[in-house]
Amino acid sequence: MKPIWEALLESLRDLLPIVLVIAFFQLAVLQQPIPKFGEIALGTTFVVIGLTLFVQGLNTGLFPIGETMAYAFVEKGNVAWLLLFAFALGFGTTVAEPALIAVADEAALVAAEGGMIESSEAAMESYALGLRVTVALSVGLAIAVGVLRIIFGWPIQYLITVGYVGVVIMTIFAPEEIIGIAYDSGGVTTSTITVPLVTALGVGLAGSIKGRNPMIDGFGLIAFASLTPMIFVMGYGMLV
Repeated sequence: MKPIWEALLESLRDLLPIVLVIAFFQLAVLQQPIPKFGEIALGTTFVVIGLTLFVQGLNTGLFPIGETMAYAFVEKGNVAWLLLFAFALGFGTTVAEPALIAVADEAALVAAEGGMIESSEAAMESYALGLRVTVALSVGLAIAVGVLRIIFGWPIQYLITVGYVGVVIMTIFAPEEIIGIAYDSGGVTTSTITVPLVTALGVGLAGSIKGRNPMIDGFGLIAFASLTPMIFVMGYGMLV
């Protein structure tokens, strides 16, 4: 584990390009002073500290537990339990994903304003919850398929190609109002909670199975988690 001061410097270095870009366009292009400079500086400091603690938490908690559980399930030798765990992990991390919650709430609000659903709190909550559950189910299924790919050594490029062909076909038939939400759902699912645990699961699983290379076979689960929500959400839009 790195010293906290070193981790803070790394987080500051990572955020520095964003700060420089904003400062350049604000001062050189817009030629205006930075509004509420003190609040922005304080907020940036909080972001640096939060990012540092988040990364430290990933390295000391989430990554190790994902790899440890993958090793334990392989030693148990029960594929059914491993697939059930993979599905539950994908579902649980996605349904609690803050980015997905925000997008689902915004989609429900826009749908109500556009007359697609009733403009009531209950209707919007139901729509947002249905969207979240649909995405979570798709990610759970995607992680389970990804685990099967690692176990049997299926080439990832073929599965991804077939998946995106399905996305294109669904796009043709899905309502226009849901297509954008579906495509965004594929991105927001792979965020702060889902990525660390799913990546650790894939790497740990590939490292514990004889004949699998963690670099070649361990990664790729996130690609499935980004792909399937687009198909499921467009299907959800066609039904709802």
